[in-house]
Amino acid sequence: MNNPEYALIVAGGKGTRIRSSIPKQFIELNGTPVLIHTIRAFQRYAADIRIILVLPADDLPLWEAICKKFSFHDKIILQTGGDSRFESVRRGLEMIQGNGLVAIHDGVRPLVSEDIIGASFRLAAVHGSAVAAVRLKESIRITDQDTTRAIDRSKFRLIQTPQTFDLGLIRAAYQTKEDPSLTDDASVAERSGHLISLFEGSYENIKITTPEDLVVASALLKSRGISV
Repeated sequence: MNNPEYALIVAGGKGTRIRSSIPKQFIELNGTPVLIHTIRAFQRYAADIRIILVLPADDLPLWEAICKKFSFHDKIILQTGGDSRFESVRRGLEMIQGNGLVAIHDGVRPLVSEDIIGASFRLAAVHGSAVAAVRLKESIRITDQDTTRAIDRSKFRLIQTPQTFDLGLIRAAYQTKEDPSLTDDASVAERSGHLISLFEGSYENIKITTPEDLVVASALLKSRGISV
């Protein structure tokens, strides 16, 4: 019997670095809000996937207006977030009953592919965790006050989402005390004693953070011929 699959999409950004008056997840990308692109990516993977969307309470009226404007009436579970990403994910997990697998994903990564999503679920079913990551392209240096030194980039990975887990594992892990050093779901699971399995992500799976990211994302969507 297949494990039930859930997508927990966390969208709590404010748009500060992108210099936007509205949260970046609601900015239009090729005529459609970033967040709707993200949700559609998971629906293309599986039409029946269960989606939990976590938004700040203050953003709910704007989301309702966007849904009306873009005739977005898809069946998703809506949850209000907390004061931090950690608390928002924990609140999102509370909306899922029973066992299965959950892909936790940034609402502002609209270019995630069906292949990446599918790989994350398959690997998490075997290993309990599956975290998308890519190799560094450029040389890196570490700084120490007035000195710097080169380090071996082959030992490092840039971490992305989805970060997909067995529900029992990640639900228990999020019972730990919140700590600023726990910057993603993998670090929360690791703090609870679980080994983290990485798999090859994609350089196209960018996180919309700066104005330049919107330009790149627009071009990538056009190259894929995706219409939402």
